[in-house]
Amino acid sequence: MAEKLLEVKQLKKHFKTGKGMLHAVDGIDFHILKGETLGLVGESGCGKSTVGRLLLRLLEATSGSIEFEGKDIQSLNKKELKEFRKECQMVFQDPFSSLDPRMSIMDIIGEPLEIHGITKSRKEKEKKVKELMDYSGIARRYVNTYPHELDGGRRQRVGIARALALNPKLLILDEPVSALDVSMQAQILNLFKDLQNEFGLTYLFIAHDLAVVEYVSDRIAVMYMGKVMELSDYDRIMHAPSHPYTKALVSAIPIPSLDKKGERIILEGDVPSPINPDPYCRFYGRCRERQKICKEQETHLREVETGRLVNCLLR
Repeated sequence: MAEKLLEVKQLKKHFKTGKGMLHAVDGIDFHILKGETLGLVGESGCGKSTVGRLLLRLLEATSGSIEFEGKDIQSLNKKELKEFRKECQMVFQDPFSSLDPRMSIMDIIGEPLEIHGITKSRKEKEKKVKELMDYSGIARRYVNTYPHELDGGRRQRVGIARALALNPKLLILDEPVSALDVSMQAQILNLFKDLQNEFGLTYLFIAHDLAVVEYVSDRIAVMYMGKVMELSDYDRIMHAPSHPYTKALVSAIPIPSLDKKGERIILEGDVPSPINPDPYCRFYGRCRERQKICKEQETHLREVETGRLVNCLLR
């Protein structure tokens, strides 16, 4: 069995607001094995992008632990954190706002190489940048262009090349295709697969589209209101979901068939406030299967069968 590259235990991030504490991430657990892709999926506002930023310490956690190759990254000093970020990089959602418009493609991709002293001369940097452009599918003729001169797909490829510059072990992909059209999405997803095979990369793939996550993921974690509701391999999540929320997400995936089978589950009720939430099940108000006990006890992610964890008292 593959080793654990990253392990998260009871990770929390609360933000202080004028109305109380906003529980953006509220005690989640998961791990990622070397060489696999873990998909993290959920609707907007569930906390999935916050998780990605916590893993890189772009945000500081309220509590909990994040271990990378067995070392707690929250105990790292400034120098150690800089070294850690060579091993763990992020590709952001918006390929335009994540790139400096005043820098050329050469300088954007080459910046990490300069910061970490990977290349010693301009000539060496240019050679490395062009190699990274080749890997990411960017024609070398764009090396001296600027982000605004490229389309969305090429801009995202630049972001990918920049993330690959330091030869990381883990890539956090924060909605990397949501700003692209469908045809370009397919190209970028295939690129991620090719790069994973080429370099043995490990991915945390964050998205709101379960169909996209299914295409690239080995396992899928479903988030709702700051908590992981279900975590299992993609086959069980997609074809035999257990948690009522997962069932609703799967039922919403469009299938190009005139004789589509299966009921479309329409969630009713309002999404609860993440500010000072009640301790019982976050999904209670929208769940069609809720029972009295669901409002009396706090729920926790637990293993209900080998390889499947569910955050539900009725499972």
